[in-house]
Amino acid sequence: LLSSLSPLTYLSGLPLRCTIDNRVTRVAWLNRSTILYAGNDKWCLDPRVVLLSNTQTQYSIEIQNVDVYDEGPYTCSVQTDNHPKTSRVHLIVQVSPKIVEISSDISINEGNNISLTCIATGRPEPTVTWRHISPKAVGFVSEDEYLEIQGITREQSGDYECSASNDVAAPVVRRVKVTVNYPPYISEAKGTGVPVGQKGTLQCEASAVPSAEFQWYKDDKRLIEGKKGVKVENRPFLSKLIFFNVSEHDYGNYTCVASNKLGHTNASIMLFEVKTTALTPWKGPGAVSEVSNSTSRRAGCVWLLPLLVLHLLLKF
Repeated sequence: LLSSLSPLTYLSGLPLRCTIDNRVTRVAWLNRSTILYAGNDKWCLDPRVVLLSNTQTQYSIEIQNVDVYDEGPYTCSVQTDNHPKTSRVHLIVQVSPKIVEISSDISINEGNNISLTCIATGRPEPTVTWRHISPKAVGFVSEDEYLEIQGITREQSGDYECSASNDVAAPVVRRVKVTVNYPPYISEAKGTGVPVGQKGTLQCEASAVPSAEFQWYKDDKRLIEGKKGVKVENRPFLSKLIFFNVSEHDYGNYTCVASNKLGHTNASIMLFEVKTTALTPWKGPGAVSEVSNSTSRRAGCVWLLPLLVLHLLLKF
């Protein structure tokens, strides 16, 4: 009497069809013990339940906008030749996953503990997993609604992805951004040697969250931006102290200080003098030394005297 019905995988209109013949004198649809329709008469107050067909071969109703509260047994009851017959189907409503609660983006100091929450609903109950979106991260960091991180480090900052899935529909994904704050540390401090009158640059690079603020000192005296012949260029992680025309007074030891709300650090950087060497003009092939004629003649005589003595010895 009743057409087959699979578990519901969507939330649109659901038709319930009952196949009958000309022997049927009365027919009705029931939900548990509640009559929904009897013949053409509607007995329930739910506006979502409508009559689709009442013919000699089929008696069908439809439940529109199905939700989880519609789950349960449905019965088609018919009367034939004074013998009642029934056929029953059990409706299972499946609901795609939905994340109903998730932690907000968080900023935390390095070394503290954090707890992230991701609550999801669906039928069947969805599986919830957490994953760290990072090139160094491998696999899942949690297969639970809750993600606990003890003593978080700066390497664990970034996006954390919560995924809820139950095979009814595609997984639902949400992300939480975790910012880990830490004090500055200077990763590179480059000194340089420059001749007098040339341009010179001292460079100081620091990593920090929030970004570091830079200051430059010489002999415990802070260098102020705008000093004649000197310029300070600051970027989020890099500071440069530029000398446009280095003088003897500029040489010496400088201190770069990097600081944020969590602390500060410093490094010593040297600007030192490089001497320029005067080059002797190069003399190529055929170059003539400036030697007087008399000097040349004396040198020639001194050179020929040993040969003359050797010749006389061999002769005798």
